[in-house]
Amino acid sequence: MAAALDEEDISNEDYYSLLNVRREATQEELKAAYRRLCMLYHPDKHRDPELKRQADRLFNSVHEAYEVLSDPQTRAIYDIYGKRGLDVEGWEVVERRRSPAEIREEYERLQREREERRLQQRTNPKGMISVGIDATDLFDRYEEDFEDMVGGGLPYVEINKMHISQSIEAPLTTRDTATLSGSLSTHNGNGGGTINLALRRVTSTRGWGEVELGAGDAHGPLFGLKLFRNLTPRCFVTAQCGLQFSSQGVRPGVTTVLARHLDKNTMGYLQWRWGIQSSMNTSIVRDTKSSHFTLACQLGIPHTFMMMSYQYKFQDEDQTKIKGSVKSGFFGTVVEYGAERKISRHSVLGATVSVGVPQGVTLKIKLNRASQTYFFPIHLTDQLLPSAVFYATVGPLVFYLAMQQLIIRPYVRAQKEQELEKQRESSASNIARKKQEAEAAVLLMQESVRRIIEAEESRMGLIILNAWYGKFVTDNSRKHERAKVIDVTVPLQCLVKDSKLILTEASKSGLPGFYDPCVGEEKSLKVLYQFRGVMHQVLSGDTEPLRIPKQSHRIDADT
Repeated sequence: MAAALDEEDISNEDYYSLLNVRREATQEELKAAYRRLCMLYHPDKHRDPELKRQADRLFNSVHEAYEVLSDPQTRAIYDIYGKRGLDVEGWEVVERRRSPAEIREEYERLQREREERRLQQRTNPKGMISVGIDATDLFDRYEEDFEDMVGGGLPYVEINKMHISQSIEAPLTTRDTATLSGSLSTHNGNGGGTINLALRRVTSTRGWGEVELGAGDAHGPLFGLKLFRNLTPRCFVTAQCGLQFSSQGVRPGVTTVLARHLDKNTMGYLQWRWGIQSSMNTSIVRDTKSSHFTLACQLGIPHTFMMMSYQYKFQDEDQTKIKGSVKSGFFGTVVEYGAERKISRHSVLGATVSVGVPQGVTLKIKLNRASQTYFFPIHLTDQLLPSAVFYATVGPLVFYLAMQQLIIRPYVRAQKEQELEKQRESSASNIARKKQEAEAAVLLMQESVRRIIEAEESRMGLIILNAWYGKFVTDNSRKHERAKVIDVTVPLQCLVKDSKLILTEASKSGLPGFYDPCVGEEKSLKVLYQFRGVMHQVLSGDTEPLRIPKQSHRIDADT
């Protein structure tokens, strides 16, 4: 059991961080780092049995890291796939003079059988629930008509339609996928349902084909065929045809779409549809990191329209978006505006106000939770009433702010704390072991550090006075939080060579004598050092490279 845990500890180490070398380190740099750590941890240098045991363990860890990184083949595997890539069976039969690209191809081949076994266990469920609400009685009613009725003073709000749909995917092979979907709908007491089965095969890297079979009590059996093909790296086409069987006969339909990348962020589409609702449509879609723009024009029976929409994406952690659109055609004109925001890791909440002639005013609320969508269109009035527009705009905003303060933020904060606690518990034994290793490493470093300090003092060189690693609380709004840091003065001094300290961009928790004091939280390294008799101080992020001494770290005497 102990051996298994030891192997787990080693497998979690970052080999580059352990040796404190760059990911681009040459063989000479690897050899120099390895020799230095071997001199520090060699078991024969320690007489105390406990120190000798710890030195032997650390020496073996350093040796394993060097063995992996000094061999071009194992290093290429480790760089691409990490330690788990080295654990895949079958590498022993791979020719050793392979390039990284060939190694990647070999790894994918070795993984393919395992991936196919996992296919049967994977599905991609998607669902949607839509509940239509008629709330026109809130804004458009004659009070005198209800004065004599029991409860007539209360507006009447009803659910007049509902739609539920669900689909799941069942990968059959790496090239074939089956999708089963169904839906139920009801409107003013009348309803129906459909069920569909689609079989898709990826024919090549450039295209796929799909066959669809369906049945429903409203439309009858359905047979469809869909094809996708990349014509060029910048252009693709889809074609879809279907036969809908009903009591009125067979109704065919054909849809084709031609799409082309106009530039890195812009797509152009041409669509032609023939059948029940024939139309021709052209659209331009531009999607960037900060915005999304769509311009579309359609000529068809019965719908002909022009539409323009714009969405602005805020660069915040909640992924806030605001949007607006204008759509005008034979049916009238509709203006929509709204916003959406991420309220938890898997949930996005959005609200849109639709104002149109002759459609009236509608508030649309949408909640996306993972792969499930909940949609609530609330029809407020058939007329353009300013009061309805005002309450549709302000009401959701006030409700959201109240929910954010009273429910969402406390819930998200509690979830984060719970996840951190779970992470700490799951890694508690590992961290305790890492702490023990780090303390042992510090003991093993004492003699080397004493010699380094003597050498640096003789030349007025680099002396690490104090160094702390972990979570620092500097924000006044977070004073209630407790700092979680460890003293790493000795390990850093041990890394000083020729009055210089160089740390690579890897996480510092993997350095000899270090461990992670606050799993899952942001960490920094704070160093107070002396160089040429002058005090210096620096605060560095966990994965930021660090080189000292530097003039910019100097502490002025008058501060």
